[in-house]
Amino acid sequence: MRLVFIYGPPASGKLTVAIELAKLTGFKLFHNHVSIQFVQSIFGCGTKTFSRLTGKYRLEIIEEAAKEGIDTIFTFVYSKGEDDRFIRDVLKSVRSHRGKVCFVRLYCNRKELARRVKSSQRRKLGKIGTEKMLSDLFRTYNLDSEIPFQRSVSIDTTNRTPRSVAKSIGRQYRLSS
Repeated sequence: MRLVFIYGPPASGKLTVAIELAKLTGFKLFHNHVSIQFVQSIFGCGTKTFSRLTGKYRLEIIEEAAKEGIDTIFTFVYSKGEDDRFIRDVLKSVRSHRGKVCFVRLYCNRKELARRVKSSQRRKLGKIGTEKMLSDLFRTYNLDSEIPFQRSVSIDTTNRTPRSVAKSIGRQYRLSS
């Protein structure tokens, strides 16, 4: 099993790139917001229960995919320090089933992030939808960092199409269906 773990700040292109990568590779797509919406239907976003359950369900789904050998793409907003334990748990889980995790960090300049965050498509998916919300997140969390203990391929999506980024990921990690 291969897990392509795509992370970066909101509006950096994680989902659009993941969709293109899934088309190119045939990998299954586990979009981060599926777990958020599932848990948020009962528990408030930001509560301890919300955080615990989203982490638990994400990890369980990733582990089951690893057990069954299902190549998967997962999208995630990584906050340095806050999410390190989750990342280590993902690595441990996938590796315990002889899988491999391919980390991809997407980033984009702030001006472009501010433009993208306002798209109607993001609002439909319940994502961060205003420049103020984005700025508040960057003030509260370290969203620009690479995972410090694991090698990542880093790609600037500011002036690239999602398809070209997906092709780069596929080449870098030698992914095929």
